[in-house]
Amino acid sequence: MKPIDIFKALSNETRLQILEWLKDPEKHFSPQPVEVSDFQETGVCVTQFHEKLNVTQSTASQHLSVLHRAGLVTAKRHGKWTYYKRNEEAFHQLKEMIGHEI
Repeated sequence: MKPIDIFKALSNETRLQILEWLKDPEKHFSPQPVEVSDFQETGVCVTQFHEKLNVTQSTASQHLSVLHRAGLVTAKRHGKWTYYKRNEEAFHQLKEMIGHEI
């Protein structure tokens, strides 16, 4: 985790919104297909982000890619779709870093 990459990722309102939604995906997203229905295990499909954000799938994917490169979300492929969920360990490390180094 590079602090500069994390803070760049967090400096965008849309990406902050994505992270907030991923904190409680059942509350913010409609149910997914049965084979990937568990939000906590599988994550949320990029398609749901693009619909909820009202942006193109490419734009949603770009935001998720920035969060992934910063280590704030994990990505998991299921067939031709990619599913994202929060990386809670990264948030714990970020909290520790801010508390001790900044």
